[in-house]
Amino acid sequence: MGDADSRAVADELTTVISTLRRVVRRSLRAELPMPDLRGAQVELLQVVEQQPGVGVAGAARQLRMAANSASTLVNQLARAGLLRRETDPADRRAVRLHLTDAAAHRVAAWRQARTRLVGDALAELSAADRKAVADALRGLRALALALEGGGTDGRDGGAVPGPAAVVRRAGRGRRD
Repeated sequence: MGDADSRAVADELTTVISTLRRVVRRSLRAELPMPDLRGAQVELLQVVEQQPGVGVAGAARQLRMAANSASTLVNQLARAGLLRRETDPADRRAVRLHLTDAAAHRVAAWRQARTRLVGDALAELSAADRKAVADALRGLRALALALEGGGTDGRDGGAVPGPAAVVRRAGRGRRD
């Protein structure tokens, strides 16, 4: 695939992904009568669900955001009764984040509704289109990994920037 083809695929892929996210989000809002959370708040809850006990700095790294922005989200979600802070026994200055029961229920309900919504739509597709979507998942996971920075450096589990991540950060003037 040439550079022009890669750029055309990249443009269409990001457009389709944005459309999917928007349609799913709007459909779920109508279905789930819970107060709205912003995208970054939902993403933080997902990080904490996947890594119970993660610290604020670790969550910020996962989300590729400034630590003070992650801290603001933590404060908002703690006030809303969705996150619980626990003092880290190894470092009394640090906190570990955990979902509250309300948050765990909310995330599970959201995931179940999302799976049902997308599953029902997939069932309406032809067998060939369902297979194409399933076959594309491996490549999409690899693309996400490349964008996130690739593998690990073997020391502390931190991501080693892949070429796409390095170019992306350089364009924003940021360094990790």
